Amino acid sequence: MEDAKAFSAPVTGFNDSSVSVFSKSNLDSEAGDIELNELQDHSERKADNISTDQIELVPKKADLEANVSASSQTSGRDQKNEDQVGDSNTVDWDGPDDPKNPMNWPAWKVKTHIFLVSAITFISPLGSSILATGIPQIMAEFRSTNEELGSLVVSIYLLGFAAGPLVIAPLSEMYGRLPLYHSCNTIFAAFTVACALAPSMNSLIGLRFLQGCAGSAPLAIGGGTISDLIPQERRGKYMGIYALGPTLGPIFGPVAGGFLTGAKGWRWLMWLLLMIEGSITLMNFVFMRETYGVVIMARKTRALQLKTGNKALRSVFDQGLTTRQLWRNTLIRPIKMLVFSPIIFLLSLFMAVVYGYLYLLFTTFPVVFGTYYHFSIGITGLVYLGLGVGNIIGLVIFGVFSDKILLAKAASGELKPEYRLIPMVWTAFTVPIGLFLYGWSARYAIHWIVPIIGTGFFGIGLLVTLVCTLTYMVDAFTEYAASATAANAVMRSIFGATLPLAGPKMYQALGIGWGNSLLAFIALAGCPIPWIFYKYGERIRKSSKATY
Repeated sequence: MEDAKAFSAPVTGFNDSSVSVFSKSNLDSEAGDIELNELQDHSERKADNISTDQIELVPKKADLEANVSASSQTSGRDQKNEDQVGDSNTVDWDGPDDPKNPMNWPAWKVKTHIFLVSAITFISPLGSSILATGIPQIMAEFRSTNEELGSLVVSIYLLGFAAGPLVIAPLSEMYGRLPLYHSCNTIFAAFTVACALAPSMNSLIGLRFLQGCAGSAPLAIGGGTISDLIPQERRGKYMGIYALGPTLGPIFGPVAGGFLTGAKGWRWLMWLLLMIEGSITLMNFVFMRETYGVVIMARKTRALQLKTGNKALRSVFDQGLTTRQLWRNTLIRPIKMLVFSPIIFLLSLFMAVVYGYLYLLFTTFPVVFGTYYHFSIGITGLVYLGLGVGNIIGLVIFGVFSDKILLAKAASGELKPEYRLIPMVWTAFTVPIGLFLYGWSARYAIHWIVPIIGTGFFGIGLLVTLVCTLTYMVDAFTEYAASATAANAVMRSIFGATLPLAGPKMYQALGIGWGNSLLAFIALAGCPIPWIFYKYGERIRKSSKATY
């Protein structure tokens, strides 16, 4: 069943402070196991005997968050493990406040992990576009005149982004997040060095693919890491910070590359990438710890088996599968979710189209601002900042409203992942608006600020679409969040790699105005998708027979 509860993460602690104060003389016997709504009904029935100054019902936001957190976490746990009730051989957390539970880590430790994951998620997509401004130099050095090969140097990296998550995400759900981060970051650094020393165009293309595969790790499992650390009702702002990486990274690549290419040559772009990525990788080795509760509990179970000699002990998350069954289920899970879940498929498709447009626009900037507005290579690189400003505005919109909407809607007692899609419903139309404005203002060479404003509108829609989609998938498929976000990353990266290859011929045939209009009309057709899933997503999830 594709239900939020069916995929909710293991319980990670709850808060018993949902109700602040009740009169001890009247309610001590009832309050222990009665939920907030039952207590309110009880208090109304006792109204004749209890004065209003003896009861303080809780309208506080902090208490609402605690109640929502407790309800959402314990219900998923109880449903999953009801067959294990009373089993003394089941190994679980040491109570709701177990310090080994990542949900109970100190705030500084949680934020450190989110910073490290967000940083590497920024650097990896940065590597996808940083070579864009160096393509003319690369083709000249390797004496190539094939423009498709030149474009492939950039787009092949994104095909690596599509291939890597299919293996990385399932492995993280078997062996934990930490080994995948460390191994992939190290491999990424090694292939970055190899790219900087590449002796030919063919070798550079092959190495860029492998570099992209290794660099896809934070895109594949970053959302899962955040779901390990942050409860649903506070997850929005952190997902917003994390989602800046896949959007701002590709934007800042050409900004840095535009000046460095002219000053030092294209190979220095790879050395710069190595310096930045290497420093974050070293910080990961020092500060990062395992966050996946299933793996932490499996390690605890093995340790207790060795200590007690009781081989019958099993983790509360143990599904009773053999190693072969576990491998088979986890390795096919991202593709299975993409194919059999209409929610994941259609939201990923809309996200992929918008994300592919980002890389398609990259191919137009040198022509539009170099030919129409006569910008130099370095100044043309600054044009990409219009998209970045739009991303920041989109982040503010999501960060301000997402968690507030969730808590306001949850006041009725239901915490639905579909509430995450509301900001996307609001801003989806900024994508076609931005494309129309950019295309036609550039077509008639209106002042250069106008097409940049158009890219800003596009950047707003891009960021909100990405972060709403990812947060919704993490909330709806929490236990398999890594596989769900990996499925999204696969489709997104395929579109990002292939759409730019069609861009030059499309713009030659239609021109910059009608070419962007065609893209805008396609985006406009997809704008109702978030509204449809906001209204009917819960019904679709509950009626689905797919299991993962």
